[in-house]
Amino acid sequence: MRMSRLFSKTLREAPNGADCKGYEYLLRAGYIDQLATGIFSLLPLGFRSIQKISSIVREEMNALGAQEILMPVVNPGDLWKETGRFYSIDREMSRFKDRNDRDMCLAMTHEECATDLGRNIIDSYKRLPLLVYQLQTKWRDDPRPRAGLIRVREFTMKDSYSFDKDQEGLEKVYKAHYDAYFRIYKKCGLPVIAVGSDSGMMGGKVAHEYMYLSPIGEDTIITCPSCGYTANRQVARFQKDYYPEEPKAKELVETPNTKTIEDLVKVLGIPARKTAKALFMVGTFINDETGEEHTKLVVGIVRGDMDIEENKLQNAAKANSLRPAHEEEILEAGIIPGFGSPIGAREGTIVIVDDSVAKSNNLVAGANKEGFHYINTNFGVDYNGTVADIASAAQDYRCPVCGKPLNSSKGVEVGNIFQLGTRYSEAMNCYYQDENGARKPVIMGSYGIGIGRLLACLCEEYNDERGLMLPIAVAPYQVHFISLIKETDVSERIYSQLEAAGIEVLFDDRKETAGVKFADADLIGVPIRITLGNRSYKDGKCEVKLRSNEDEVMSFDLENLVSEIKDLIAKIS
Repeated sequence: MRMSRLFSKTLREAPNGADCKGYEYLLRAGYIDQLATGIFSLLPLGFRSIQKISSIVREEMNALGAQEILMPVVNPGDLWKETGRFYSIDREMSRFKDRNDRDMCLAMTHEECATDLGRNIIDSYKRLPLLVYQLQTKWRDDPRPRAGLIRVREFTMKDSYSFDKDQEGLEKVYKAHYDAYFRIYKKCGLPVIAVGSDSGMMGGKVAHEYMYLSPIGEDTIITCPSCGYTANRQVARFQKDYYPEEPKAKELVETPNTKTIEDLVKVLGIPARKTAKALFMVGTFINDETGEEHTKLVVGIVRGDMDIEENKLQNAAKANSLRPAHEEEILEAGIIPGFGSPIGAREGTIVIVDDSVAKSNNLVAGANKEGFHYINTNFGVDYNGTVADIASAAQDYRCPVCGKPLNSSKGVEVGNIFQLGTRYSEAMNCYYQDENGARKPVIMGSYGIGIGRLLACLCEEYNDERGLMLPIAVAPYQVHFISLIKETDVSERIYSQLEAAGIEVLFDDRKETAGVKFADADLIGVPIRITLGNRSYKDGKCEVKLRSNEDEVMSFDLENLVSEIKDLIAKIS
């Protein structure tokens, strides 16, 4: 490809809104262009990299015996109503009506569509197992797009779906995906770890996420360096201390100006573990059949030396979503903000109590009276609720497996795998007949990789102060050829020879200065740079550098250039 004809342009300055280096360089190097918030066009450089990533993914999926299909982006709403997700998913799903007034939606994922295909095709155990996959556009109307391709509204995903007759078959294909994903990321050059995760709206009981550890990530990953325990903080467990005592009768004490745990422990001279901390949220609950919404106040109670993990709280409350409660909503429940607790709360309030509180006694809690707290409150005596693990794991907490200190780091999710079980097959009547003629639900799994997000993370991992430096497996071209000589026929001959040998070449044939050409080459980040200058040309040579190691300058004979470049490509591939 000649740069004079390339459908993109480089930028000298970072555009407004480029909130991380990878995103900045994708824009400046001309890989992508923003159309709207969270919506991007892939320009030729970006599209070539995406195609290379897609080829790596296809290679591994095909090796698993998966068959590639393509399912529609637009789905009939009735399909999603069968599983209840048409109503239960919040406004991230875009719904509309067609000209016949039928409910339709843009697919965020394709479990329903895949299950519909399964029930039309699978009738007997003889057809199982089956595995299909696609690389398809998805749409999620994310309220907070950020970091370029890392968090977008329209994106490309590889999603695969497995159909098995029993749990053993599901676990086999799940393990095959688990291993294949590591091979995919290794071939692309992205370091990842697998962590236990929340299945969320997907359903099922077992799920893993693949995380690229980076400060720009929004997920918090809890790991144990001693035994290898890993989990997303949303579901991470840790060893807790409990403080059981002989329960005492609660007493009202005056505690002016103590609206935080920090203030309270100073006034009363007690450790934070002797307090019960409340978090007030409003949960949205949706009827899966009618779509009717209603809200309730959700009160989470954790011991004062810990924090509440909102994802755990949402799951325990079985809410479709949570948001912080407004002061008037807390007051309506008979609770006084700043001095609040479930004690005396009005009927209908959902109370979720962490086991650290349920198994400790005589804690200080709000009295629902301005300037007052109760001492010696006890769960099951002074208030009731659902007991669950809703505490948030953190740095240096004790590992749930080995008891050693945990680490905390940020990460970007680049893939996920789910054991769906019969969540979708039972809801959508996807059954098969077994060897004995019995009718049984198909056992399913779902497995996703964000293709654009993977490219974005690679750009975050491989860059320096001058631009991108992508691995050759995913770079848009293998070689960037820069000619600085006046003899255009010589440059054209070299370009043609490289292309004829099957080498992917980006040829800078523009009438620009050497400085501009070198700056653009640094930005674009093609792995191998060939520079043909006047001095080297007179000696029958050219200069070759690796973008990842520009301090080392190699000199190749023009007569053997093609063979030496092919050897270099093989060496760094």
